[in-house]
Amino acid sequence: MAGNATTRFENVSLLSVASTLPTRVTTSEEIEERLSGALRRLKLPGGLLQRVAGVLERRNWNVGESSDDATIAAGVRAMAEAGVAPADVGLLINTSVTRKHLEPSVAVRLHHGLGLPSSAINFDVANACLGFVSGMSLAASMIESGQIRHAIVVNGEDADDIQINTIRRLLRNDVDRDGFMSEFASLTLGSGAAAAVLGRTDEHPGAHRILGGVTRAATQFHELCVGSVDGMFTDAKALLKGGLDLVVSAWKEAATEWNWSSMDRYITHQVSSVHANAIVKAAKLDRTRVPITFPRYGNVGPASIPITLVEEQATLRKGDRVLLMGVGSGLNTAMMELAW
Repeated sequence: MAGNATTRFENVSLLSVASTLPTRVTTSEEIEERLSGALRRLKLPGGLLQRVAGVLERRNWNVGESSDDATIAAGVRAMAEAGVAPADVGLLINTSVTRKHLEPSVAVRLHHGLGLPSSAINFDVANACLGFVSGMSLAASMIESGQIRHAIVVNGEDADDIQINTIRRLLRNDVDRDGFMSEFASLTLGSGAAAAVLGRTDEHPGAHRILGGVTRAATQFHELCVGSVDGMFTDAKALLKGGLDLVVSAWKEAATEWNWSSMDRYITHQVSSVHANAIVKAAKLDRTRVPITFPRYGNVGPASIPITLVEEQATLRKGDRVLLMGVGSGLNTAMMELAW
């Protein structure tokens, strides 16, 4: 397999990160109650979502809430916390998987809602669950090159449609056990929104430096997890193995240039207890330094990493070393180091 792609930054910092969570809580018990007919017909035990995935509940947008409005709210807070006015933002990157239409980009509505100037570049970046980290890396590169001074990277996910469609399909009599399990991952999805503001370190010396990181691809596995609003179909066993092999190979090769064996915090993409335990074991991470949010929020796609980082902010101290890491369908992996 080809080696890692490595990036280093000298003058880029994370100025702030904020999230907006839906107010409606959907428990795994509620979802399994809706699926009770299918579970009985297929002779599947109850409690699968809690026992196998470790997901107790997830959030869904309530009446009057939407992923776009929540993303805008997160962006407004992130800019306020960073002390950056909308007029000073030169780039907006939307990294959402969720989109209500193919065009225009989701970014244009968010650009308008955030009151960014016409000079602010805006577009969508899609890279499955790695989208937010990919967006941060691209924004950092544009800041480092001198093209822009400040960037905002945003994400908003809405799991309602895919879960409604999945539950409706799984209740059909022609769905067998294999078919049920191929869509199991859809039931772990949650909704949420996040935003991060990046800027030049020399203009914001007290902010959190983005040092760089690595990426690696194993695109021969591009058919292991394929999703749309109609449903997400996954070969869970092959996906886990392929993802772990990719992470381990990237981790081992990164050791020649990066020392990530004793980070103060590992902010991983949140999928399930199976994936969390496997990554901890494979990379030999200190479990106490790997916070988890999937039991409460499920898999919020690209928003998982920034939402988890938001929750960890209060416990991080100046000088702490933080590693953002995850695997996205396709397969791709990315690891990015922050100096808090």
